[in-house]
Order: sequence, then C-alpha cells, then structure tokens
Amino acid sequence: MLWNICWTLLARPFPRSMFMPWKRFLLRLFGAKISDTVNVYASATIFMPWNLEMKEYACIGPEVDCYNAAPIVIGNNAVVSQRTYLCTASHDISLASHPQIEKPIIIGDRAWVAAEAFIGPGVTVGEGAVVGARAAVFKDVEPWTVVGGNPARVIKTRTIKGE
Repeated sequence: MLWNICWTLLARPFPRSMFMPWKRFLLRLFGAKISDTVNVYASATIFMPWNLEMKEYACIGPEVDCYNAAPIVIGNNAVVSQRTYLCTASHDISLASHPQIEKPIIIGDRAWVAAEAFIGPGVTVGEGAVVGARAAVFKDVEPWTVVGGNPARVIKTRTIKGE
C-alpha cells in the first residue's frame, strides 16, 4: 500500500523525461533492479517493484499494467508499449480452492511488445521477438519471430535490414 501511495503522489504527476531519475530512484527504493537508462512512464502501474528487473535502455510505456506477483525481467533495449498487461499470476482452476499460481515473465533483449498486448504467466518473449498489438500470449515466443492474434500465432520471422 505504501508503494502505491508513493508512486501515485511522487511519480505520476511529473512529466516523463524531466523526472526520470526521480522515478528510477523511487522504484529502486522499493527494491526494483533497474539500470540508469530505463524509461518507465509515470502512468504505468507496477504492482510489486521488488519483482521488477529492467536492463539497459528498457522501456515500460504509458498505462502499462505490470502485475508482477512473480518476477518480470525486461531485457536490454526491449520495449513494452502502451496499455500492455503483463500478468504473472492466475488461479489453478483444477482445484476447488482455486489457489493463486505465479510464474515469471521474461521479455528478451531487443524484443517489442506492441500496444495493448496481454502476456500471461510464465511466458518468455525471446530476443528480438515482436508481439503484435492486442495479441494475447500464453506460450513462449521464439527469438526473432513476430506473433499476433488471440491466441498469438507466428506470423513471420523478424529480420532487421542493415545488420
């Protein structure tokens, strides 16, 4: 609860670029492991910052919902675009008590999760992969592939010209 109050009062009111060091400080104060080059938009919701790791030049865009009951790792130069939902928890529907189950999410280096995508518990988005806008991902995404749809399916292999 203290985390939510601090983020709401001390981070959300401030513009993106000017106060980024302040936002990184707040995240680190609550246990996030983040590099000095990350960008986290103030409108993002981080459920448990102590379960967040972001590497060099990683970005969490506007209004991203990071429900990280289990760890979330976002790799170097990876982008999680606006209104994406990263969900590390669900419930075991095979048991009458429906206990919560938690599994980490890993977004690989140079991966891009496009706007309004859903990434489910235990998913790894491989290096250089692209998750299309509004895709729902429930299984791992292989490196350098492009997926889209609900449920997400492979669309093509990603190639970068000039590399």
